Amino acid sequence: MRQFSIFILILLLISCNPATQKEENWIQLFNGENLEGWTPKFNHSELGINYKNTFRVSDSVLKVSYEEYENFSDEFGHLFYEKSYSNYKIRFEYRFTGEQVTGGQAWAIRNNGIMLHCQPPESIELDQSFPVSIEAQLLGGIEDDERPTGNVCTPGTHIEINGNLITEHCIRSNSKTFNGDQWVRFEAVVFGDSIIHHIVNGDTVMTYRKPVIGGDLPESYRHFEGLALSKGYIAIQAESAPTEFRKIELLELK
Repeated sequence: MRQFSIFILILLLISCNPATQKEENWIQLFNGENLEGWTPKFNHSELGINYKNTFRVSDSVLKVSYEEYENFSDEFGHLFYEKSYSNYKIRFEYRFTGEQVTGGQAWAIRNNGIMLHCQPPESIELDQSFPVSIEAQLLGGIEDDERPTGNVCTPGTHIEINGNLITEHCIRSNSKTFNGDQWVRFEAVVFGDSIIHHIVNGDTVMTYRKPVIGGDLPESYRHFEGLALSKGYIAIQAESAPTEFRKIELLELK
């Protein structure tokens, strides 16, 4: 009995030793200094053109800024990370700041997102507003309106929730509303074409499965309709609401 107790004690000591625990290798997607590793694509502009310096870096923050705009006229933009991924966790902090640029759509007030499983940026058509992807939609509060964040939207895609095929464009999560300019922590856990979770400030607020290509597709992507989305690029969105991002990092999963 005494030998058994000593054996258990040794196991506990080993398990509590940080040196024996597997370290998680988080990849820093944003270096806090510049847009190295990221490529912009704006509606009506060629790949690589950062229209009116919308995406910029200041004070270790990646900003979606409209300081150089006089008016917004459907110049929807996306900033693509250089690598594609299939199974991973991505996490970051975001907040909305200031007022929407003149000309932005009413639905885009304090509305932004991060796109998952995006089509390759070089395949996006010149006048294509949004990539074929899954959007983890980020919303900020407006006065007393209930505006949950961590929602899911599906440009050129469909998903399943509770075994049902979802063809609606956006589905609300069960998160609370975040008002003002406060920082919010967001995490997505992505398992290829199997299951995806959205987590806001530590709470799982949305889960969906089996993403596929479908719906309103650009001409060049229509022959992919029905194909399962098992991997793709990550992109930060810009659709007229000033937004800030920081601590953007990714953990690949086996």
